[in-house]
Amino acid sequence: MKVTFLQKRGPGRITMKVLFVELQQHLKSSSGASVVAIDNKIEQAMDLVKSHLMYAVREEVEVLKEQIKELIEKNSQLEQENTLLKTLASPEQLAQFQAQLQTGSPPSSGQAQGTAQQPAQPASQGSGPSA
Repeated sequence: MKVTFLQKRGPGRITMKVLFVELQQHLKSSSGASVVAIDNKIEQAMDLVKSHLMYAVREEVEVLKEQIKELIEKNSQLEQENTLLKTLASPEQLAQFQAQLQTGSPPSSGQAQGTAQQPAQPASQGSGPSA
């Protein structure tokens, strides 16, 4: 019975069907392999992006740490200068300064000269070593 079945179908059709099945299996296995290869390449690319990003973040953190250090030092110097100026200023100058802070008005030229004349000389002497 098989012989008549094969004869009715013909050897060309069977060969084509076998080739088609083999091709189908090959495509399935190769597409699976290509999907895995693509996944691997995507994963490698993502790892590369991640490492570059982490490197950039570390560099930025170092820059920011340095800026923070410099700002802390500058703040300390300004606090020392502020303390020195407060000790050298007269009570009238301090009261005038407090009044200006409360009103939010800038010092007038006469007031600025009056307040700057007395502490200017000792402050410039005191700021020399701190700088």
